[in-house]
Amino acid sequence: MTATGRPTAVELIRSDVLSPAEYAHAATAPAHARLVFLAGSCPLDADGATVAPGDHAAQAAQCVANLRQALTDAGARMTDVISTRVLVASARRADLVTAWRVVRDAFGEHEVPSTLLGVTVLGYDDQLVEVEAVAVVLDAH
Repeated sequence: MTATGRPTAVELIRSDVLSPAEYAHAATAPAHARLVFLAGSCPLDADGATVAPGDHAAQAAQCVANLRQALTDAGARMTDVISTRVLVASARRADLVTAWRVVRDAFGEHEVPSTLLGVTVLGYDDQLVEVEAVAVVLDAH
């Protein structure tokens, strides 16, 4: 159950053998759940302009806001997310960590498995961050 009392299909799995992490090592969903595959959430405003050029944290925050909206539109919530991938256009580890912290903090105690990647370039002008996600929803019948 989530804090709202709504059941969640996501079961987070932590390993006692692998090194401790700020995220679960794996996650499962029941066979009868609906998977929601979200496109990469980009740091774009409602007009399609890239927000906060040069600011990894602000772009990550916009990605999270857009991800929340896409989840809502699909009938899902942040606690329904089963995995994420955070892409950061930088070769500097500090930039990756800056973006990661914003995304991680947005999920609170729902520490889903995630992959953090430094990439050469992303699709929009001045884009530094993109967040991909998969969610699992138990539809009421």
